[in-house]
Amino acid sequence: QVQLQESGPGLVKPSQTLSLTCTVSGGSITTNNYYWSWIRQPPGKGLQWMGALYSGSTYYSPSFKSRASISRDTSKNQFTLQLSSVTPEDTAVYYCARATSWEGEYDYWGRGTQVIVSS
Repeated sequence: QVQLQESGPGLVKPSQTLSLTCTVSGGSITTNNYYWSWIRQPPGKGLQWMGALYSGSTYYSPSFKSRASISRDTSKNQFTLQLSSVTPEDTAVYYCARATSWEGEYDYWGRGTQVIVSS
């Protein structure tokens, strides 16, 4: 059973960089054919795909490409999201998830972590 767990600060000030970590257990993030993804849901809005790691390469939504960076630490079986220059509009629940296809067929999700951007 694969488990994903997000961690990071719950409160970030505007203009700072948000950093979140997804710790994976029960499976290796170096396994091919999976998209290790970051997705968020702002209050009152739908899910927004931010980007993913696939076979060591990163892919980003055009909406976040200029501010987001996804990396991995294979020794810890973790992958991270950094989002720079945050504003209150980045307030959301952030999820990490594993997809089995580029079309976004997700088989495992983390529980999500609430991030509030406020001074």
